[in-house]
Amino acid sequence: MAAAVALLTALALAGHRHVPSLGVQLGSLWESALPWAGVVVPAVLLAAALRRAPVPACAAVVLAAVWAVVLGPVLAGGGPPPGGGAGPADGAGLTVVTHNVSAQNPDPAGTARALLAARPDLVALEEVTDAALPVYEHVLDAELPHRTRIGTVALWSRYPVTDARRLTIDPGWSRSLRAEVQAPGGPLAVFVVHLASVRLNVTGFATTHRDRNLAALGAALDEEPLRRVLLLGDLNTAAGDHALTPVTSRLSSAQDSAGGGFGFTWPAVFPLARIDHVMTRGLTATAAWTLPATSSDHLPAAARLTP
Repeated sequence: MAAAVALLTALALAGHRHVPSLGVQLGSLWESALPWAGVVVPAVLLAAALRRAPVPACAAVVLAAVWAVVLGPVLAGGGPPPGGGAGPADGAGLTVVTHNVSAQNPDPAGTARALLAARPDLVALEEVTDAALPVYEHVLDAELPHRTRIGTVALWSRYPVTDARRLTIDPGWSRSLRAEVQAPGGPLAVFVVHLASVRLNVTGFATTHRDRNLAALGAALDEEPLRRVLLLGDLNTAAGDHALTPVTSRLSSAQDSAGGGFGFTWPAVFPLARIDHVMTRGLTATAAWTLPATSSDHLPAAARLTP
């Protein structure tokens, strides 16, 4: 039995793109949990040791090898730069941070100060309430004097922000914006987005609303005239989910490009998935990492980018 579990898990891991929906979005759920397939390995090895059975042990080795091939590259490469951020003084690139700060955040000032500890050049926030906005402005404006806010998303920048507008990927919500930042190396299109949440109910993973957002976002990226593009935000989908294809077919994930770990951001108390993303076009990610927990239920995600 243990050997069968290990081999079936290895098969599902290797062919994760082909796991069927079965009407409950099973494939999407499985791809959201891919890194956790590795926990089957020690469980099967323990069962093999207790039973002194070589077959389950061999099956566990097969699973470990498949896991390493599929997910190992994400672990290679660099985490945060020395000191937790490269800082603005070196002029070699951009340090960017995205954070769903939570509409129920009891300490927006402390959250903002924690983000500034990474010495960012750009900070994107999601779930910014009217009540908390003046607090974020008071703290962040001191270091990042250029900003724009549309609905519940906002962007702070060390460099001038121009042509900021609502990005209409969901006609009913104001949870996305597109701005142009006059960054080193030339103008940069910055998208800050917060996509619809995924709900788990009796019919499975409810993803229809989020998937419509993703399709609309992909179309908006196709229409973007600037060569350099940066997407920051809470996409409410894990990095490995094929539902993210409308975005990942157009942009590169900073976390996956830079390596250094899975970059899980949610839930903050025990992160299980990376649903907060930094994605780029025309930029190279040299480091990607998560910042320490704030008073939000998400961890902030950060990356260092070069032209």
